[in-house]
Amino acid sequence: MKHVTLRQLKVFEALSRHLSFSRAAEELHLTQPAVSMQVKQIEEQAGLPLTEMVGKKVFLTAAGEEVARHARRIAQQLREAGEALDAMRGVRGGRLSIGAISTAKYFTPRLLMEFRRRKPGVELNLSVNNRETVVRQLADNEIDLAIMGKPPQEFTTVSEAFADHPLVIVAAADHPLAGRKQVTPAQLGEETFLIRESGSGTRATMERYFTDVGITPLHVIEMVGNETVKQAVMAGLGVAFISAHSVALECEVGRLVRLPVTGTPVIRRWYVVHRAEKALLPVAETFREFLLTDAPGLMADRPVGNQ
Repeated sequence: MKHVTLRQLKVFEALSRHLSFSRAAEELHLTQPAVSMQVKQIEEQAGLPLTEMVGKKVFLTAAGEEVARHARRIAQQLREAGEALDAMRGVRGGRLSIGAISTAKYFTPRLLMEFRRRKPGVELNLSVNNRETVVRQLADNEIDLAIMGKPPQEFTTVSEAFADHPLVIVAAADHPLAGRKQVTPAQLGEETFLIRESGSGTRATMERYFTDVGITPLHVIEMVGNETVKQAVMAGLGVAFISAHSVALECEVGRLVRLPVTGTPVIRRWYVVHRAEKALLPVAETFREFLLTDAPGLMADRPVGNQ
């Protein structure tokens, strides 16, 4: 693919995100035939089909996924070059891409709002996913910084703790254990536990806690996402081990109750993470410093559930 142009890669990168020739054309201010022609030219260079049509839907082939991955990296490197030059010119702006695990969505917008107030010229992009996806985004250099509870071990990172992350066990307000002054782990053994999906950081912490206190719930129901778990607990389907950040509002208004279980809250830490070999541009470095110095106070302003 020696003769592929940056323009062609830009077109294919847009197509890989939208999986739609018309939407890619709209983003790039091109005609749909022009997008199709650029993609065809890349396919000729690759010697393999990069896309396939199933009905009216566009899908990437395995070769297309590989080209898209490299196209994203090249686009990111070009953005970094532009931002570095902007910084040298004294521009107070830049583009910042942040990946956050799903539990962090309960406080990250507040932090971004304050950062944006201080740096209004910064263009922010936030993606929220489970831990496995955020780790992949870091590995593929799709994000500048990650906000997560457990730094990855798969590759070398710079990981700095910036705030506490309490995890608690909650039940519906009318649950039989809700009025107890103390609940032992053994008393939870007969309860139905609503647990997060595999790959979730909350799930991993819960499993370590169960091992530490020596309990194995007789009944578990796996669910995807904190919101699903919360709704199920409020409906009386069971109890849950969950981030206190995610249930702060429900505990505050009395729809959920934090059970006073021995050994809880389990305190973990929130980390800001980037790849060790990644040179942070000024805007990313400024946000990192903001998290380390100002985030603890901003997060303390919001209660994390009834005590």
